[in-house]
Amino acid sequence: MHSLQDVSRSDQYRALGLSTFAFTVCFAVWTIFSIIGVKIKGELGLSDTQFGLLVATPILTGSVSRIFLGVWTEQFGGRILFPLQMLITAVCVWLLTSVQTYEIFLVAALGLGLAGGSFIVGVAYVSQWFEKEKQGTALGIFGAGNVGAAVTNFAAPFLVVAVGWEGTARVYAIVLAITAVLFYVLSKEDPAQAERKKTGAKPVSAAEQLAPLKNIQVWRFATYYFFVFGAFVALASFLPRYYVGAYGLELTTAGVFAGLYSLPGSVFRALGGWMSDKWGARFVMYLTFLVSLFCLFVMSYPQTSYVVQGIEGEITFNFGIGVSAFVFMTIILGFVMSLGKAAVYKHIPVYYPHHVGAVGGLVGMIGGLGGFFLPIAFGLLLDYTGVWTAPYMLMFVLVAVSTIWMHVSIRRMERRRHPGLEQETFLSDVPDQPLDKTNTSEAEKPASGAATSV
Repeated sequence: MHSLQDVSRSDQYRALGLSTFAFTVCFAVWTIFSIIGVKIKGELGLSDTQFGLLVATPILTGSVSRIFLGVWTEQFGGRILFPLQMLITAVCVWLLTSVQTYEIFLVAALGLGLAGGSFIVGVAYVSQWFEKEKQGTALGIFGAGNVGAAVTNFAAPFLVVAVGWEGTARVYAIVLAITAVLFYVLSKEDPAQAERKKTGAKPVSAAEQLAPLKNIQVWRFATYYFFVFGAFVALASFLPRYYVGAYGLELTTAGVFAGLYSLPGSVFRALGGWMSDKWGARFVMYLTFLVSLFCLFVMSYPQTSYVVQGIEGEITFNFGIGVSAFVFMTIILGFVMSLGKAAVYKHIPVYYPHHVGAVGGLVGMIGGLGGFFLPIAFGLLLDYTGVWTAPYMLMFVLVAVSTIWMHVSIRRMERRRHPGLEQETFLSDVPDQPLDKTNTSEAEKPASGAATSV
């Protein structure tokens, strides 16, 4: 681990503040299709499946690019890579306004999706500025940049009304380019890069960076992130369409209601980081999954009419969730998902301090792929079932499987490694020593195939 002796508190706050602001702008750009896509859908006469693919395409690029951007950030530093990634994305967003066919929209969406890769760049950059015991809180604050989705849901509908969807895209491109310049001018080189230049050490090779990915533990973190982040992105993009179609709301109202989901799903990530530091990430993951199961069960129940044969004849009544109750459920769901996102990323700089970019990139990639596949699945379910709440049924099944899998694996780990503590519900999930193979002796490594945390 590099030294932080020469790093002042103001340096830490500067790195965290700039990174969080830049990530917020990038996330707003990344989810822009949730709003302008509704207009594009009407202009091109797209089906729900085609619309789902359009919304999901930027998520694909943002997900796959994370593993490469993570490695490059470890090699060249976030101060260089962050603004470069933002400038390239800004050009793609601007060019979006010249597109006229659905197929080219999909190609343009791939370039726009680079905005999503900003997450792992920021994680790798911010983690270098903080001590191990404070990284959970710091990365939770940085991850609150997910609020960019709420910014888009709140502001973009009004921009679309005022200047059209093409003008909205141009505004986003300009703001992103300005942010890139400000970040480069105001930020500093992270301590790891500075120390590497001072000592003349060479950057860690890509092969060494990717070595921990053969650990089953890394893929386990990625599985949880598939829901807490991937489903969050998917739902943030899908909700405006759902409110317009299922409840007949105006796009501006639908955007505000979708923003009420995205807002707690973003800003409380900092709280999730603090909770993970204080009580452990495992506790936070249990809380996230169990509350999500309840919310999704209520949200997935379709509007239903019942006819009961009563004593004096048929009794008819209806059951369904109104728009106010539904919005409330989404707020609760977004809140616990934000806690879960922080809990997953609490582990990475602790277990893999020298491979944050690669490991965090893989976890982010798998999570982001949830944001790609789920909107497509939502569109397919709507087209083939004709039931508005079918997407929430799919999410309920996803969370149920993840909860059972997590609990079973934890209990097996406890029986294998701590037979005397078999009755304990939660064990510490933060190791005394990092599990990076570069720094850990064979005696300290987990048994082959054994999980060391959630």
